Amino acid sequence: MYCKSTLSNGLRVVSEAIPYVKSATVGIWVGTGSRNEHEYNHGISHFLEHLMFKGTDNRSARDIAETVDAVGGQLNAFTAKEYTCYYMKVLDTHVDLAMDILSDMLLASKFGAEDINREREVVLEEVNMYEDSPDELVHDLFLNNVWPSHPLGRNILGTTDSIAKFDRDLVLEYYRDFYTPDNIVIAAAGNITHAQIEKLADKFFGGMKGSKKQQITTPPELQPVRIIRAKETEQVHLCLGTASMPYNSPDVYVLHVLNNILGGGISSRLFQSIREERGLAYSIYSYTTSYSDCGLFTVYAGTRPANVGEVVDLVMKNIKEIKSIGITKNELTKTKEQLKGSLLLGLESSSSRMSRLGKMEITLGKFTTLDEIVASIEKVNLDSAGRILENMFNDNNLCFTAIGAVASTDLPQVFKE
Repeated sequence: MYCKSTLSNGLRVVSEAIPYVKSATVGIWVGTGSRNEHEYNHGISHFLEHLMFKGTDNRSARDIAETVDAVGGQLNAFTAKEYTCYYMKVLDTHVDLAMDILSDMLLASKFGAEDINREREVVLEEVNMYEDSPDELVHDLFLNNVWPSHPLGRNILGTTDSIAKFDRDLVLEYYRDFYTPDNIVIAAAGNITHAQIEKLADKFFGGMKGSKKQQITTPPELQPVRIIRAKETEQVHLCLGTASMPYNSPDVYVLHVLNNILGGGISSRLFQSIREERGLAYSIYSYTTSYSDCGLFTVYAGTRPANVGEVVDLVMKNIKEIKSIGITKNELTKTKEQLKGSLLLGLESSSSRMSRLGKMEITLGKFTTLDEIVASIEKVNLDSAGRILENMFNDNNLCFTAIGAVASTDLPQVFKE
């Protein structure tokens, strides 16, 4: 059962009781990410997340690790474009410990100069490692190319130049601006009660004060560019895509259906035509990315340089076919069942339930039940799919980015400068 309450300082608490499990997962969601950064502090959201594990006034980094291991817990965190999450999964008998550790990290971290200098080197190594992973890097380059000069277009890690300038004052300034009770959601799921979580939240976080720094945000403008980054790699990694919609759009489930049919699984059109029928790529898929006021629909493929032209041709052929002919009734029925099945199967653990609760509250400010989501999926029909397709993947709003040993002459005319 879903429950929500708000502490006197503005901090929100959401929970879902799952009485048949023996675990519980607690997450602290902060409504800030790389979108809230500027050029001078690019990457600081992710950097601050790292620093939270470096020790507090009450526990050293080793103490935190040993305490978590002693109860068989799992402690982790991640930074996204519009939020940051710290979470811990434990047996239901250790929920109070999880809240204690998470609050200690969030409220009493030292942010010592020595830790900052040491962690700077760790993050710089992470940036360098990322540069050596073109299959991951291409997605960030694609964002940067289509949304240049906008925070959503920047990668989450930061750059070597921006990271080199991080110091304690910069970290504390960002922390004070965004780690405030009105910008935090505590989400918990598992064998817990809401009264239990609310009491613990008030005990450990009730004393927090402050208000979030107000920022004016504007949606990025899509730049339909075609960019190739030369790199000596065995494969060419490419992304092509177009603007889609924010996560609060009433048509977002239509988009999920279309994505699933085009490239969302092993029975999708792209996977079958490019990998299974012709063996031109090992990895080929499509995905949607949604934010508070914008979104992207992207196709990714990794293939040998000699096959790039044919792969891009086939991707465009599939896109043009789905636009001109539409989807079949059989595809629609099958995809609806796939989406409902994956949704339900993905919520079998307390951690996935917690993640769903926290993300919904921090982004939408509301909870959508499984029944409501299933009903939205069921409402998708051939007409609504056709309406969305009509405005997508037109020649004037197609974006293309590739990394590898490929020349623009190898590409179809639509992707040449």
